Amino acid sequence: MFSNTHMHDDPPDIAAAKRALRATCQAARQPDRTTSEAVHTRLLDLLLSHDDARTIACVWPLDGEIDLRPLCKALHDQDRIVCLPDTPRRGYPLTFRLWTPASIMLEGRFGTRHPDGPAIRPDFILVPMLAFDRRGYRLGYGGGYYDRTLATLPDARPVGYALSTQEQPAIPTGPHDIALPLIVTDRETIRC
Repeated sequence: MFSNTHMHDDPPDIAAAKRALRATCQAARQPDRTTSEAVHTRLLDLLLSHDDARTIACVWPLDGEIDLRPLCKALHDQDRIVCLPDTPRRGYPLTFRLWTPASIMLEGRFGTRHPDGPAIRPDFILVPMLAFDRRGYRLGYGGGYYDRTLATLPDARPVGYALSTQEQPAIPTGPHDIALPLIVTDRETIRC
């Protein structure tokens, strides 16, 4: 169990570069219905093409994020098990809780929402981001939750998702950043 909240802290120069990029990227992302639907379609096709994608960790959207709620419903309708992250205090990995369309949603940390369901282990983890590069590195919100979570679930397959406009030439990376093998955008599926 992770208890050191500074375990995933970046060196000061990397942290400063990430902060600067984070401020720029957060203001620039603007999903609309067309681009969100394109991401949903690509993610659904990808996940349904994998027989081993039985339990899928999705994300309940924050303001300005791609809304995956239609994808959650579509996966549920295809007899896939959907779970959503419950964000713990800083320094710990995410816990994924079972979601169904009838789930009661609870308020979480940082404006997040999660279902009032049992904790389960996903086969695939959909990973949100503010920015990404073609090496598979992503820029998140800065809490290190997904890097910490992916380190504790090495058998789960991560798939990043973003708008194509969120691509950057290079994301600053620290020693604990984990590259994603796949990133799905509204325009393409990038194999990193």
